[in-house]
Amino acid sequence: MLPIVSEETAAKVFSEIFKDMPSWRKKMIHYLKEENPEINTAIIEAANNTDLDPKAVALGAYMTYTLIELAMKEDEALITFND
Repeated sequence: MLPIVSEETAAKVFSEIFKDMPSWRKKMIHYLKEENPEINTAIIEAANNTDLDPKAVALGAYMTYTLIELAMKEDEALITFND
């Protein structure tokens, strides 16, 4: 089951993304190449094989990945704190 993304986490991520969207997207490409290359390849393939704007598709995928990753870290921190 996927973690719940809090409003605070979403606001933090959106704030970071929309300061400089092209730069953030490029940063995520490099981050995922190291962190999870299979996911990065899937995102790039999906972005390139659609009639939609490839940069918008990639942005949405990277944003979703980031939101889920941060929510998982928050859940882990709560579990660790409660133990």
